[in-house]
Amino acid sequence: MSKEKNVVSYYVLCNRLKNTIRTGWKNWNVQRERIESVAEHIFGVQMLAIAMKSEYQYDVDIMKVIFMLAIHELGEIVIGDLTQFEISKEEKEKKEHEAISKILDGLLDGEQIKQLFLEFDSHSTKEAMFAYQCDKLECDLQSKLYDEEGCVDLNKQEGNIALLNEKVQELLKTNVSWSNMWIKFDQEVYPYDDNFKAVSNYVINNEISEKHRK
Repeated sequence: MSKEKNVVSYYVLCNRLKNTIRTGWKNWNVQRERIESVAEHIFGVQMLAIAMKSEYQYDVDIMKVIFMLAIHELGEIVIGDLTQFEISKEEKEKKEHEAISKILDGLLDGEQIKQLFLEFDSHSTKEAMFAYQCDKLECDLQSKLYDEEGCVDLNKQEGNIALLNEKVQELLKTNVSWSNMWIKFDQEVYPYDDNFKAVSNYVINNEISEKHRK
């Protein structure tokens, strides 16, 4: 395969993510004309990483983080966007790693890119852990924005498998909003450091959309 064909083939594969809607929002029946795609999530988490690095002065290679985040959802080109309520972490990782090998096959830098993906997945370096926290926090911010728009009706959740989770049920029983439930859930499940917790707590306690900040 020619270099030109490799470039175009890889681009066309990745282009699928522009039309791959985030499963979490579909599961919660988010009612909106346009719902976030995986590609839009990738952009959002990269921008969030830049802001977190800027304000908290993390000792990380931000260019490595941005590259890591650019490829961290590549597996979803093949396997789709699977949530923790649908598949175990171990099974998802196995499927993703197989998918990554197929997607990057043929690119001259394919093995190098794959190793960066695996580094993100392992959370084994300071860049990987920083990127991982940004990935999860971005979802928290997006859930808050959808909630402020009134996009989620908790009384219209037929077939939502997330509602079967005991922790989700427990948080919803405390009369928190949908987005606050989402954020508090993530605070308990993911290894947020003090800075990421501070930002997520700010989101819980404040309205964040542009119209509320003017």
